[in-house]
Amino acid sequence: MNAPVDVSFFARAAKPLTSYRKYWAARFGTAKFLPTSRKEMEALGWDSCDIVMVTGDAYVDHPSFGMAVIGRMLEAQGFRVGIIAQPDWQSAEPFKALGKPNLFFGVTSGNMDSMINRYTADRKIRSDDAYTPGDIGGKRPDRAAIVFSQRCKEAWNDVPIILGGIEGSLRRIAHYDYWSDKVRRSIVTDSKCDLLLYGNAERAIVEIAHRLAAREPVHDITDVRGTAFVRRETPEGWFEIDSTSVDEPGRVEAHVNPYLMVSDQAKANGATCAREDEADAVAKTANKAAEANPAIRPLTFMPNPALFARVKIQVPPRDRSVIRLPSYEQVRADPILYAHANRVLHLETNPGNARALVQAHGEGATARDVWINPPPIPLTTAEMDHVFDLPYARSPHPNYADAAGSHDGATKIPAWEMIRFSVNIMRGCFGGCTFCSITEHEGRIIQSRSEESIIKEVEAIRDSVTGFTGTISDLGGPTANMYRLGCKSPEIEKACRKPSCVYPGICPNLGTNHDPLIKIYRRARSLRGIKKILISSGLRYDLAVQSPEYVKELVQHHVGGYLKIAPEHTEQGPLTKMMKPGIGSYDKFKQMFEKFSAEVGKKQYLIPYFIAAHPGTSDEDMMNLAIWLKKNGFRADQVQTFYPSPMATATAMYHSNRNPLRKITRDSETVDIVRGDKRRRLHKAFLRYHDANNWPLLREALKSMGRADLIGNGKHHLIPTWQPLTDGSYTSARKKNSSAAPTSTQSTAPVKLAVKPAPGRMLTQHTGLPPRDNGSAPAPRSARGIRRPR
Repeated sequence: MNAPVDVSFFARAAKPLTSYRKYWAARFGTAKFLPTSRKEMEALGWDSCDIVMVTGDAYVDHPSFGMAVIGRMLEAQGFRVGIIAQPDWQSAEPFKALGKPNLFFGVTSGNMDSMINRYTADRKIRSDDAYTPGDIGGKRPDRAAIVFSQRCKEAWNDVPIILGGIEGSLRRIAHYDYWSDKVRRSIVTDSKCDLLLYGNAERAIVEIAHRLAAREPVHDITDVRGTAFVRRETPEGWFEIDSTSVDEPGRVEAHVNPYLMVSDQAKANGATCAREDEADAVAKTANKAAEANPAIRPLTFMPNPALFARVKIQVPPRDRSVIRLPSYEQVRADPILYAHANRVLHLETNPGNARALVQAHGEGATARDVWINPPPIPLTTAEMDHVFDLPYARSPHPNYADAAGSHDGATKIPAWEMIRFSVNIMRGCFGGCTFCSITEHEGRIIQSRSEESIIKEVEAIRDSVTGFTGTISDLGGPTANMYRLGCKSPEIEKACRKPSCVYPGICPNLGTNHDPLIKIYRRARSLRGIKKILISSGLRYDLAVQSPEYVKELVQHHVGGYLKIAPEHTEQGPLTKMMKPGIGSYDKFKQMFEKFSAEVGKKQYLIPYFIAAHPGTSDEDMMNLAIWLKKNGFRADQVQTFYPSPMATATAMYHSNRNPLRKITRDSETVDIVRGDKRRRLHKAFLRYHDANNWPLLREALKSMGRADLIGNGKHHLIPTWQPLTDGSYTSARKKNSSAAPTSTQSTAPVKLAVKPAPGRMLTQHTGLPPRDNGSAPAPRSARGIRRPR
C-alpha cells in the first residue's frame, strides 16, 4: 500500500478539512447532482438552500470544475448547496430561482476568466465557449464575477456574497486590464462582495461557512488566509510597512574564493610572505611580551546599554505585519509604481513567509483599503484525497442531455469532453513562467494525491463513465511531471522568496525524483480494462531530463504518436523574460525522445509550442525563430500570441515597459514591448512563415531589417520571391479556427484556389498553392501570369 506522505515539508498549521462538526442538514444525505431548480430541491426534501453557487460555466459534476469541487466540499460538511449555472444576467429574477440562501451566495465566473473566455488575444469576440453545451458563445457576460455579484445583491441585499474563482484571484489588487487598456480597481471594490477567496479555496470556504452558520457576522471574518476584503483603516496591533522598503537590497559582501590558501590570498593582494608564517611570528612575540610583563591584560569591551537600545533593529513579526502597496490612484497614473506593486505582490506568495498586503482605493471621505491576507495553507495529501474522493457524478447535469439522454451530440460540452477520461493527480506549479497565472492562483507548493486515491479514480472511470473505451486521456495537472516534487529542506522552503524553482537553473534544493510518478504510470496501465494511459498535460522537459528512466517510461508507453511540449522560443531575449529554459534543454530532451522511441520501433514526433509577441521579443528574435522552425521542419498550424492576463508578471512588463523580475527603479531595465496590430501580425507571420498569405508582410519586414538574403527560392531561404494567388484566408486543421477571406471591392469574381492535380502531379506543401508546373503540360489558364520559382 502507498501511504499518503506529503513531499512538501511546509508546516500546515491549519485545521484539517475533515475535523469540523457537520452542519445539521447533513441528515438529508448526498445528492446525485446538486440541485439546479426548485423541483430538484423538493425531490431532496429541502425547503431552502444554505448556500447558492452562481457560476458562468455549465454545471458539470466533475473534480476538474471549480463549482463542483466547492459544492461537493460544502455538501460533505453538511450544508445544502444549490447551483445556478449560466443565469440570464439581464435581471435579478434568475438569481432567485432557488430562493434566498440561508448563509451566502458563492459567486464565480467559472473555470476561465470571463474576458479571456470571451475575447481572443487580438480582442476579437470568440464564437465558441468550451464550457457551454453545444460550444455556443455568449452565455456569460463580460466581467461575469462583477455582474453576477451585483445581481445577487439586487436579489437579496442582506445575503453575504463570497466571490471566488480564477477571475477573482487574478484581480485581487489594482490590475492592468488589457481589454480596456487601463488599470482597473480591485475586483473587491467593483463587485462589492463581502469576501474574496483567492487560490484553491476549500480550506477558506469551509471555515467561512461554519462561522457564518454559527451566526458570526461576515464583516467580522477578517482572519482567514486566502481572503481579501475592504477595510477603512489598519487595526491596532499591526505593523504597517511601506512597500518601497521591502525591495531594498541589503549589504553585499565580497565572496572569498574558498579554494585559495591563505598564502595564495596574500600573493593575490601583493604580499611577499606567507601569512601563516607571519601570524606564527606575531603570536610568538606577543606571548613572550605577556610573560615578561604580567601587568598586560587583554581588553574587554562592554556594550553601552544606551547605544544598544538605539542601534538594535526590532523586526516586526511577519504574522502581524502588513505591506502597504502604492494606492490604486498611484499605480493607475504611474506604470513604474504599477510594476513595483506587481513585484512586491509576487514576493509575498509563499505561504511560509508571506505578509498581508493593503492597497488604498479612493481619497478623502471615500477612501478605503483593500486588505489581502496571506495565501492559503496548502492541502495535505490526505486532504487532497478527501477532495477528489467526494461523490462526483463525473458528468454534466441531466438538463443538458439531448432527447436520447446523451451528452455526446449537439449538447456536448467540449471542456468536459476533454477531461472526461482524465485524472488530476496534483496541484500547483513552481515553474514561475511569467505569462502564466497558475502560480498566482494555485501557488508554488505542489499538493499531490496519494497513489491509492489516483488508482481508485482510474478504476471508477473504467467502471462507471459512459463511453470509456480503455484509454485514460491524461494523468497530470498544471504540469505533467511535478508530482511529489518539492524542496528538500523545510527551513529553505518556508523562507524562499524565489519566483521559480527551475529558473535560471534547477535549484539544488529541489528534489527531482520521478520514481513515484513512474510507479503510478506502471500500476495504472497494468489495471484490468485499461488499454492505454496517455499524458496530455504540459511537460517540464528540463525536469524530465533529470530522470532518464522517466523519459523512457513516458516515451515508450504513454505517448500517442505526438507529444506536445512548450519551449516557447529559441532566443535568450524573450526566454529570460518568460523565465523559460534555453533551447539546449529542448535539444537534450529531443535526443532522449528519439532514442527511446527508436528502441521500441515507434515513429513518434515532438510538437513544440511557441509564443509570438511576448514582452522582450524583438523582430530579429522572431526572424531567428522562423529560421529555426524551417531548419527543423516545423510548420505551425495554431499560433499562440501573448495574451496579457491580469496580474501576470509578463502583463506588468507589457504595461510598464519595465522588468519586475528585478528591482524596479526609474532607471531600471526597459523591455521591448510588441504593441499595435501590425507588429503583432508580423510576429505571428514569422511563426507561420510557410503561409503564402504572410509572404508580402514578411518580405517587407525582412528588407527593412536588412535581411533580404532570406528571400529566395532555395532551401536556405525563408520565403520565396514569387507570390501565388491567395485570397487571404487562413486554413487550420480545426475548422472553427479557420478564417474566411476578406471581402474585396476590386474584384467580383472569386479566386478559385482548390485546383485538383492531374494524374502524376502533386500539390506542394504550401497552403493554398496550385500544382507546381513540371513542364509536362501547359499551365492552366487561371494560373498563368504567376511567377514560378527559378
